[in-house]
Amino acid sequence: MVGHRAAYRLVLDRARDNSDIAQASGAMLFEVLDACDGWTVRQRLTLKLTDRDGNETETVSDYSTYETRDGTRLRFALTQSSQGAVSSQVQGEAEVTATGGTVRFAQPNAREIALPAGTLLPMAHTIATLNAARAGTRILAVPLLDGTTASGPQDTTTVMSAWQAAAMTDPRFPALIPLGSSRMRIAFFDRDQTSQSGGAGTPDYEVSLRYYENGVADELKMDFGEFVVDGRMVELAVLPSPC
Repeated sequence: MVGHRAAYRLVLDRARDNSDIAQASGAMLFEVLDACDGWTVRQRLTLKLTDRDGNETETVSDYSTYETRDGTRLRFALTQSSQGAVSSQVQGEAEVTATGGTVRFAQPNAREIALPAGTLLPMAHTIATLNAARAGTRILAVPLLDGTTASGPQDTTTVMSAWQAAAMTDPRFPALIPLGSSRMRIAFFDRDQTSQSGGAGTPDYEVSLRYYENGVADELKMDFGEFVVDGRMVELAVLPSPC
């Protein structure tokens, strides 16, 4: 994994028949910093949606985490706003142990939730999927706690393509040209609904992306259910480690 700052341009890929969305555009800034004993991550996503009547809504999501390098502790904060007004906040910390662990929320309500055995934190999950793809594994199904929802951990299923050597040809991103990569599709499921249905149902959210071996993603598609947004990296800065 490498520290980096990447900027993405977001456009509407497609809207489903039952959707009222006519247009979508925006930007995302994703930053990973090597903090020596862990990783700090910040993601800011701005999305402007236009419905079929021409009404516009701008949503902004600010998400930040600190995760220890051994993947056992996480601090997280998420603030979402619509039309300039805060619509939701999630904040807390988590500890992962061999038998599961605990997540403690400070926002939106103070409460504690037990984590199932095998839960991964977000950076640990990224590393696990990259290692699995390089080893030839095609599917990885694990609980994930990333702090983006107040319901706690989610079940995830990641489907990975065959590992591809030296896939990057864009001269704007020389740091990626010699690196291997894999295309992945990650589906997120509500654990309560999964247990009630006796198996995986409809995902709450899906994201497809191409991950390079250093943890940089240059292409992504975010599936919000009613519509899908396509993201393409337009800027990349590799950030040196201070360690």
